[in-house]
Amino acid sequence: MRKLIRAYIFIETKPGTSLEVVKRIKSKVKEVVQADAIYGRFDAIVIIETPDLEVLHDLLYNVIEKDPDILHTETALTLTEIR
Repeated sequence: MRKLIRAYIFIETKPGTSLEVVKRIKSKVKEVVQADAIYGRFDAIVIIETPDLEVLHDLLYNVIEKDPDILHTETALTLTEIR
């Protein structure tokens, strides 16, 4: 069984739009494992799992970052899962 790539996407949104951004991402991206509006430096976090980097790249640049209420994203990839 092939391991999935897990990405944590930290999102800065326009003020007052984080809940709507999270809802839109959850409805558009089937690879979402979890998506939440958060407090702190970023306004939302989205966790997605994809089969390869090409799919991740496509989701980031052609779906998520096209949202007009998203100002900035930072993505962290999981190196290893500790159980």
